Amino acid sequence: MRLRRYQCMITMLFCASLCISYIAVIFIATSHISAQQGMRKLLFLVRHVGFRHTASAVAARTVIELGWQSKRFLVTVTQDCDLFVPEVMKRYDAFMFYTTGNPPFSKEQLRAMLNEIRNGKGFIGIHSATDTFKNDPDYTDMIGGIFVSHPWHQRVRIIVEDKEHPATRNLGDAFEITDEIYQFRNWSRQKVRVLLSLDTNSVDITKGARKDKDYAISWCKLYGKGRVFYTALGHRHDVWENKIFRKHLLGGILWALGILEGDATPRPKP
Repeated sequence: MRLRRYQCMITMLFCASLCISYIAVIFIATSHISAQQGMRKLLFLVRHVGFRHTASAVAARTVIELGWQSKRFLVTVTQDCDLFVPEVMKRYDAFMFYTTGNPPFSKEQLRAMLNEIRNGKGFIGIHSATDTFKNDPDYTDMIGGIFVSHPWHQRVRIIVEDKEHPATRNLGDAFEITDEIYQFRNWSRQKVRVLLSLDTNSVDITKGARKDKDYAISWCKLYGKGRVFYTALGHRHDVWENKIFRKHLLGGILWALGILEGDATPRPKP
C-alpha cells in the first residue's frame, strides 16, 4: 500500500474576549488512496464548549500523522458537528472525540451516532471526552464513565494492566508521564476492561475521592457490536509528542477501527 500524496490544510481563527484569546483550529487531511487498498476512515471531532484545551492543534496533527505513518487509516478532523448525521457518518469506520461540554448536537444526532457505534462502528475518546454530554446517560453508558475532577497534575507512574491489548502491548510493565489525571463517576471495572491505571504510590492519594483508590487511566469496552477505546491522557501539549503516548493511542485507534484484535472482557483489579 503506497501513500502517493498527503495534504493537510490548517485554518486558524483567532478570537479574543475579556483579554482571553483562543485558537480554533480546523484540520482537513486528505490523501488519494483508493478504498480498495483497505484504508479505514476516522472522523475526529475537536470541539470544546466551555473549557478549551490548547492542545487541540497538536492533537489533530498527531492523529493525522499516526494515520499517515501507519498507512492504516485516513483522518478527517473537524469542528463541524453537522457532519454527525447518518448520511455522512456512514462513510466512516469510527468516530473520535477530543471535546468538552455539550457540542451542538441535536438529540437525534447523538442518538444516531450512538446507534452507529452500537451497530459496529468504533469510538475513540480522548481525555475530556468523558467531560462531554455529562448528563446524557446513553453517552455515559457508551464511553464507560464521566469526569468528576482532576486531583493531580504532575508526573505520575502509570501501571500497564493489560500487556496483550494493542493499546498497551508494547509499553512494558509501567511508565512515567506528566499530565492531568482524572477521577470518574458512573465507572466500574464490571463494565470496562482497564488497560492502564494510576500507581497511587506516585501521588498524594488524599487528594482523590474514591474510597477504593482505584483510578483508571485507559480502558476499552464493547458497546453493542462497536469497539470503544478511551484514554484519560492528552491534556498537555508535550503528552501528544510523547512516544509512549503515541504508541498507546495508535494501538487504541487500530483496535477501535477493527484492524487489530484485543480482548475487551471486563475483569477485576489485579
